[in-house]
Amino acid sequence: MKSFNYVITDEVGIHARPAGLLVKAVKALSSTVVIKSGAKSADASKLMAVMGLGVKKGTEVTVEVTGENEAADAVEVENFFKNNL
Repeated sequence: MKSFNYVITDEVGIHARPAGLLVKAVKALSSTVVIKSGAKSADASKLMAVMGLGVKKGTEVTVEVTGENEAADAVEVENFFKNNL
């Protein structure tokens, strides 16, 4: 498992548009991606689960990537966060 922490910089947090793009990007990967915020966690391939986290600007999330290609997938997901959230 690979993981990284990221502080959300988007003014509205993880809202519908970037959450939808995240789900689409994660579904294209071979690894499982889980986002954790406080005591909550969500499968990043499920839009309603990601939206249910209610992540706001300034919140630090932990992203865990597990799978055969986890190292490359973790880099791709981290780049997505940096570019979109």
